[in-house]
Amino acid sequence: MMPREAEIAIIGAGIVGLCAALELARDGAEVVVLDDAARHAGTVANAGSLHVQMQSRFIRMYPDQVPGLERSLPLYVAAARRWAELEAELGTGFELKASGGLMVAETPESYEFLARKCERENRLGLTVEMLGRAELARIAPYLGEAVIGAEFCAEEGKLNPLLANQAVRRALLAVGGLLLPESRVARIERDGAAWLLHHAGGTLRAGRVVIAAGAGTGALLAPLGLDVPTVAEPLHMNVTEATAPLIGHLVQHAERMITLKQLAAGQCVIGGGWPARLAGAEQHPTVEASSLIGNLRLASHIVPRLARLRLIRTWAGVNTTCDGQNILGEAPGLPGLFLAVPGDAGYTLGPLVGRLAAAALQGRDGGFDIAPFSAARFRAAA
Repeated sequence: MMPREAEIAIIGAGIVGLCAALELARDGAEVVVLDDAARHAGTVANAGSLHVQMQSRFIRMYPDQVPGLERSLPLYVAAARRWAELEAELGTGFELKASGGLMVAETPESYEFLARKCERENRLGLTVEMLGRAELARIAPYLGEAVIGAEFCAEEGKLNPLLANQAVRRALLAVGGLLLPESRVARIERDGAAWLLHHAGGTLRAGRVVIAAGAGTGALLAPLGLDVPTVAEPLHMNVTEATAPLIGHLVQHAERMITLKQLAAGQCVIGGGWPARLAGAEQHPTVEASSLIGNLRLASHIVPRLARLRLIRTWAGVNTTCDGQNILGEAPGLPGLFLAVPGDAGYTLGPLVGRLAAAALQGRDGGFDIAPFSAARFRAAA
């Protein structure tokens, strides 16, 4: 039966919402998670990259947001570690492998830019180093001759998101959490000291609420008088047939849109932010042929042996963009309403952001000062 009341309601059953719910349910709270059947979900479309180092393209495109990105760097290191802890806690392997990440350069100018970034990141506590062509030939012989060097980040890696998502969901249900799929929340309103969530199956009254709705967060908050500019960004992904071990790292590019990695079963996953589109009345994430061709062409340029493989699947998912930083903590002026939206590389941050949101709701220290990530910054900007 559809519940009508709950101690805590969480909007969004992506990796952030599931992990926040798991933390709270483990502590004995009554938790209900509502989800909109993943129409715009990033979690179910994610390819499992664990990003830590700053994205070179992001720095070039949004220099005004670099200070916020640098302030967030310790969270990325902790997030990668939290994934390893979570795998151990759940007792279920999800092919987590911290094999390191390579951000490759094709020109001396790009290499020098990465070197300056590397120096700054080292001072900020990351484990990064620059590698020349000879060193790359030794540890990453699969890279094409166009690559002249790379920045190596030891904390980066990959996992299988299908296995990880299932494991967290099972763990939540095992400790008594309630998951309501096909229950898209259309509107939230205050009801005394509690909140009313109007969703597809009716209305749920909750004492406290966590909004972990990704790109949908802004639309839920706007009627409450809080402007949080989250935007749905549809992106493109590919996966090839299985092959022998080929790509041993998470591979990115200093200037172009590409991410490459290989799953344990041998399939190579190719992504990196090529655009998709939102189509039809339901705004369904839809593949663009130009992105498919461009993404695969660039992948074959960086790792030439990929050109021999067959493509077995291509799909589009939704990324959430805002200002590159997390949105965390109690919503200003809205007591009992908490926000949990990860910053850039949201899947990497997911379990940690879920834990920090649960800690904020419980009024305890989650190990990081989340005040800089309050949604109050948008009021100040306005």
